[in-house]
Amino acid sequence: MIGPTSAGDGRRDDFARVTADDLVTGEGVALDLPAASVGLRMASGLIDIAATALVLLAAFILFNVAAIPGDDDALFGAAQVLALLVGFIAYPTAVETLTRGRSPGHLVTGLRTVRDDGGPISFQHALVRSLIGFVEIWATSGVPAFFSVLLSSRGKRLGDYAAGTYVVRERVRLQLPQPTPMPPQLAGWAQQADLAALPTGTALAVRQYLNRAAALDPASREQVGRALLDDVLPHVAPAPPADAPPAYVLAAVVAERRRRDLLRLERDDALRRRMLGAPAAPSAPPPPPPPPSATPWAGPPR
Repeated sequence: MIGPTSAGDGRRDDFARVTADDLVTGEGVALDLPAASVGLRMASGLIDIAATALVLLAAFILFNVAAIPGDDDALFGAAQVLALLVGFIAYPTAVETLTRGRSPGHLVTGLRTVRDDGGPISFQHALVRSLIGFVEIWATSGVPAFFSVLLSSRGKRLGDYAAGTYVVRERVRLQLPQPTPMPPQLAGWAQQADLAALPTGTALAVRQYLNRAAALDPASREQVGRALLDDVLPHVAPAPPADAPPAYVLAAVVAERRRRDLLRLERDDALRRRMLGAPAAPSAPPPPPPPPSATPWAGPPR
């Protein structure tokens, strides 16, 4: 968890929290990976159980046929144990490792197993999930797994807790908030200012504050904005106009940083196309400058 970068009241803490399963973009936008619901987990689990049963049946037939010529009870016993290891441990571990977290059930239901930080799982994660899964799913009829998924906020079964993973929905449309507009009163200052990259926690707190500023009462908006502005000013030179409200200054910093990042990406793309001899991509016309406001500072920027 990333806390606020300077002291503040309880309200300000709400704008600076990043959990382990938040992916933070360069603009300070936290992208929460949606955890799979209990219903999807159960449907995926039933499909995986059916697939495992087929693998077990094939393994039993294969290893028992291989053990017939020996006509030895110990050999038959070893064949049974080997078939169980293949069906319950080797098969699910190999499948999740090779597909980066997508078992047959996950593939059908649109799920994927990921690390707690949102990254792809490795062989170690898949192996731990398979070992614990044998106990919580097969040895106990799935009762511990069901109640663990039901009580967990992210739908984790015991194997997920042990491996540091959880299951997310892949077939979800990503919705990003609208870019913060540039306050016209500060456009000239922002274009001339030297804006350094903000720390991740500060950028996230500013983005959340701007998205919720209109819903805050004026006193809280001013108090939280001042606290965030104190964190941002060391990364900005020269200082903004003294009479500019904190919300406007923060919006100008975010909007200008985004504009400069877009220009840099366009330059990189143009250079790459020239190096490869590809035709230049059509450039969109620049947006017209916003009209000046009749009143200098009328409420939080929207």
